[in-house]
Amino acid sequence: MSTAPRHTALDALHRSLGATMTDFAGWDMPLRYASERDEHNAVRTRAGLFDLSHMGEITVTGPQAVDLLDFALVGNIGTVGLGRARYTMICQEDGGIVDDLIVYRLGETEYMVVANAGNAQVVLDALTARAEGFDAEVRDDREAYALIAVQGPESPGILKSVTDADLDGLKYYAGLPGTVAGVPALIARTGYTGEDGFELFVEPRHAEALWRALTEAGAGVGLVPCGLSCRDTLRLEAGMPLYGNELTTRLTPFDAGLGRVVKFEKEGDFVGRTSLEAAAERAETAPPRKLVGLIAEGRRVPRSGYQVVADGEVIGEVTSGAPSPTLGRPIAMAYVDAAFAAPGTAGVGVDIRGTHEPYEVVALPFYKRQK
Repeated sequence: MSTAPRHTALDALHRSLGATMTDFAGWDMPLRYASERDEHNAVRTRAGLFDLSHMGEITVTGPQAVDLLDFALVGNIGTVGLGRARYTMICQEDGGIVDDLIVYRLGETEYMVVANAGNAQVVLDALTARAEGFDAEVRDDREAYALIAVQGPESPGILKSVTDADLDGLKYYAGLPGTVAGVPALIARTGYTGEDGFELFVEPRHAEALWRALTEAGAGVGLVPCGLSCRDTLRLEAGMPLYGNELTTRLTPFDAGLGRVVKFEKEGDFVGRTSLEAAAERAETAPPRKLVGLIAEGRRVPRSGYQVVADGEVIGEVTSGAPSPTLGRPIAMAYVDAAFAAPGTAGVGVDIRGTHEPYEVVALPFYKRQK
């Protein structure tokens, strides 16, 4: 079995732009083009362009497509309106998180599930297995799409200049078919940066033309190409979880502070319901560790796996950490014992190579855009 990394339809273009490439979930992806700090700040103040073609698209169709998704996922997909999208999760029978997902309702009986790159095959296999007994088809459409995102305060203006689609009427977590720079696309108002922005699903053969058109359209307002490195610091500032860091099969949505995505009120059984009901009760009566934000008082950067300490005792673990270009200080997300989770809790530090560096406990997110 080949272990060579996969390449997106934009691979040659990234290399022509001088991108530093890295292996990510089996894909060769741009890490950065120049300065990751400059790319980060461009998204916060102007706009950035991302290749997200490594994400996994799975189409579910048929008379019982919604019934299958309501059984297979923890969310209430039956209440997703035509042209809308929903953030949800797929869990194991024991309630452990398999992946976090976005589900788009494309038609009366057609849905697109977008999984994280590293989990796409696992999600596909799980949906296929859970489809038994339902009049629905689960189709692997990963090869059918390239995905380009334009994110940042200037993104609506950039996109409006190359499409006649009704962007003003496009709500957050919604999508509509349209033409962008002559390219047929599903235009979704979603993103992973904490900024307004759009994700454009297109056929791979159209990806390069669309990227070049968006680059030209955004040139006058400071649009820059952006890699995975700044995508990570942007989502960290916005308090958005990353699978493998804040979300794992060892945690339920309630452990991750995302119990709101589990909809017990929907009709019928769903995979993990019994375990998740127990997890919800535990979270109410005896809260486990809670996900919090940490801001450094000094300059040393925490990393995933570092221990969080107080009074010489280990009270938690860092899940994600990086310098924050917006705050100008290192930040981290961490699971800590409930007794230390309140914002402003004194005496909390991170063990960085044997030194307990002082950190301030804060509520997430670190950054929220002005609307």
